[in-house]
Amino acid sequence: MNVYVILKQTFDTEEKIVIQNGKVSEDGVKFVINPYDEYAVEEAIRIKEQSGGSVVVVSVGPERTAEALRTALAMGADEAVLIGDDRIPADEYAVSRVLAAYFADKSYDLILGGNFSVDNGAGQVAVRLAELLNIPHVSSITKLEVSGGSAAVNRDAEGDLEVLEVSLPALFTAQQGLNDPRYPSLPGIMKAKKKPFAQLTLDDIGIAADGLEAKTSQTELSLPPSRKAGRILQGDIPAQAAQLVELLRTESKAI
Repeated sequence: MNVYVILKQTFDTEEKIVIQNGKVSEDGVKFVINPYDEYAVEEAIRIKEQSGGSVVVVSVGPERTAEALRTALAMGADEAVLIGDDRIPADEYAVSRVLAAYFADKSYDLILGGNFSVDNGAGQVAVRLAELLNIPHVSSITKLEVSGGSAAVNRDAEGDLEVLEVSLPALFTAQQGLNDPRYPSLPGIMKAKKKPFAQLTLDDIGIAADGLEAKTSQTELSLPPSRKAGRILQGDIPAQAAQLVELLRTESKAI
């Protein structure tokens, strides 16, 4: 069973976001595997442990992304691939095109990823990649069982549950509840240092930069307004209700 995992490195969810000159500052910030991608890594390792085969983790990103990939190797993945090139825009369309070019000559049974990334929450890369590779795609899965040439999955459908069966190869994205990711062990960390780690550019995967123009652009970035102190309304219930309606109309503009 050849399993690939596409992952992204994101801010640690405990980090405080600081914006400088219209961009999120990365000074002194801790980066981690995107939490939803971590479920995908764990699921891929479990499949390998049950059925054999190999697990390859792949990321498109800057040099610092190597740390996240090495964490995945320490968890139990077999190989890592970092596609890094200054000519790749930070855009879901471009990233999916780059990944599709990488997978063009690869043999895979499963491609796993996270439901979305916690930094921008777009959730586009995986579904775009599946479309480009012309393979089935199921998002937000909470259970995966592989048997022969097909996979049965449970999908979280916004509080409801969908049960589907698709033929392989296929791409699935992980939702919270799929599993409990393991922590890298000390032996795993030591073994990770000797595992294959490829660093590629656009030239290595045979895709031209002129076809990767970003389809989206960021026009503005700002933190939410500071929370205001609470207010206690005075008077009897009718008077408080009248004050509340007036505040909703004049201050919060909710009505």
